Amino acid sequence: MGVAGLITAWNANALFMCLKLASAVAAGCTVVIKPSELSSLQARVLVEALHEADLPKGLLNVVTGAGSVVGAELVRNPDVAKISFTGSVAVGETIMREGAATMKRVTLELGGKSPTLVLEDAALDQAIPSALTMAFLNSGQACAAGTRLLVPRSRLDAVKTAIRDTMRAFTVGDPADPKTAVGPMVSQKQYERVQSYIRKGIEEGAELLVGGEGHPEGLDEGFFVKPTVFVNVQNEMTIAQEEIFGPVLSVIAYDSEDDAIRLANDSRYGLHAAVIGTDLARARRVASQLRAGRVVINNLIDDPQAPWGGFKFSGVGREYGRYGIEAFLETRAILES
Repeated sequence: MGVAGLITAWNANALFMCLKLASAVAAGCTVVIKPSELSSLQARVLVEALHEADLPKGLLNVVTGAGSVVGAELVRNPDVAKISFTGSVAVGETIMREGAATMKRVTLELGGKSPTLVLEDAALDQAIPSALTMAFLNSGQACAAGTRLLVPRSRLDAVKTAIRDTMRAFTVGDPADPKTAVGPMVSQKQYERVQSYIRKGIEEGAELLVGGEGHPEGLDEGFFVKPTVFVNVQNEMTIAQEEIFGPVLSVIAYDSEDDAIRLANDSRYGLHAAVIGTDLARARRVASQLRAGRVVINNLIDDPQAPWGGFKFSGVGREYGRYGIEAFLETRAILES
């Protein structure tokens, strides 16, 4: 396609850089990477490794700085043919608008408010630990985090008990400690953002099951948040509709399978989803009706050959495998008589 501008997010900076770079280079593109300024150590270590690998000069170029300056120039520059961006919806919308002036090709991997749908036949001793792991992935700072947990209303009390029991295993603390399950937020701004959503949930009438405002006990310094679970959440509440990007889970009760599918799809996002149940045929049937770019059944699994990307406001295009490479290619037909 030409020169590709790769703009990456802080929450998994090295992963995004590797993913985009591998696909772009496989397609024959040279790249300019604008890594997130909030995780510069990841970018430095990776670039040093690539330098040691003796990549051809000019193949990989890195420009550091704020997205509003460096990223904006990549989007505006007519010599850049393609933008691959991972980050917020607001920035993604700007890239689409600004890129239109030079007819940029764009791949946008944006936010999510992913549903985890627990079916009636699910074994809660397996379903709830799996659901909480998906919710608190990367301390909740993950676009794929399953931050809406949909459960049968008839099993709500049992789900509450299972969550209380399981939450004891989600220790908050130093990420270098192997016992830690939830680390700090990336910055004070992010810490305050998560706190504001916890307050909003309380104000809108959701029931606080565990967690809440403030720092966890014994962690008065740093940007640590109490892993928080709300129950009796209505899907139209702010905490169920907006991406919080922190360890905050909304439990939403449903009355039927159709109701569960409706609630799962009632979001402006559509990046990731999960279905948990023992009847695999039923789980697959439900999964096929969810408007999400990737749906997992029973466990959080990954396959680098499977496409990654979202419906609706979760983005445009797909990454990973052949789909990721094709995103950096243009189709051309040459005909002879």
